Order: sequence, then C-alpha cells, then structure tokens
Amino acid sequence: MQRIFKSISYIFHPVFIPLLGVLFYFSKTPRSIPKEIVWAKLISLSILTVVLPILLYFLLKNLGKADSIFLKTSKERILPLLLNCVIAYLIIRNILPATEYIELYGFFTGILFSTLACLLLTLLKFKASIHLMAMGGLFMFCLALSIHFSKNFNGTLAILSIITGAVTTSRLLLNAHTYRELTVGLFIGIIPQLVMVNYWL
Repeated sequence: MQRIFKSISYIFHPVFIPLLGVLFYFSKTPRSIPKEIVWAKLISLSILTVVLPILLYFLLKNLGKADSIFLKTSKERILPLLLNCVIAYLIIRNILPATEYIELYGFFTGILFSTLACLLLTLLKFKASIHLMAMGGLFMFCLALSIHFSKNFNGTLAILSIITGAVTTSRLLLNAHTYRELTVGLFIGIIPQLVMVNYWL
C-alpha cells in the first residue's frame, strides 16, 4: 500500500499542477489561439514550473541540503519556495500578461500569493501541505473557469475532488503531514484563487 500512496504523491506532485491548470485552460477556452502560441507557452511554462524546480532539487540533494523531493523539513522548503515565488512572478510579468491571458494571469497570481503564504508559514516553522495547496488552487481555478465559460465541468471537478482525497490520504498515511497541516495547505491554495476570481470572472 505504501508504494501506491508514494506513487500518488509523485504523480500529483505540486510541480506538475500549474501546468495542468494551463493545459486545462487551453483545452477549454472558447478563444481562438494559434497552436504555435499555445505550444510556445506550454514549453516555456514546462521549463519554468517543472524543469527548473527539479534541477534545483537535485542541486540541493547533491549539496546535502535536501533529503527528499517531498521536502520533509521546514529548512529544506525555504529555497524551493523562494524559487517558485520568483518563477510565478516571471510568468505573470513576461509569459502570461493580464492584457492577453487574464484568466491564467489570475491563476498564477494566486499561485504566487499561495506560495508566499506557504513560505511565511515555513519561516514560522509550520509545514503546510504544498500538495494540498496545489490541488486546492487547481480545483478553485477549474471551478471559476466553469462559471466564466458557462460550461459544465462537473466531471473534471469530480475527478479533481477524488484526486484531492487520494492525495490527502496518501500524505496522511505516509506520515508526511498532520490533519492541521493538510487543512491549512488546502485553504492557502483555495483562498488566493478565490480572491483573484474577483478580478477576472
């Protein structure tokens, strides 16, 4: 069973979630966006949100500053969270400006504030769940898109709910987090997205 729970934690690792949100947006938006632009955005975002954080992890691991990709201690989390803050800022400033992609701009602005909140809690020695922060943010974004595009995304939202439950269970049974850390992580993922909805919905 532990292998199954570890697999869930790997498959739905937070580094993949922002890209999933972008893929969902481009697959559902009624706007006509040239495929070349979509691919260019996806490649840029893949490098920034997936490749760079993974490279940083291997660097920290080689330097003896990180023991696991799940960043088990507060100390291990500081540099990766700082990097993610910088990445989110670069994305909303240079890749997904509000004038062109207001929904994705709001999504990544929400991610930035969630990451800052998680970083602040880390500095206060509280280890909020980054997994649940990512899943909560993605769920709220997809829900907002459903309203924004006036489309029925109930199937997607149901699947996300099940995945979030599976991730929560895996993090608990692997003793990675307490109930409190998971709950706080979920809310700091949802609330910034909910706030940003007011600016683009």
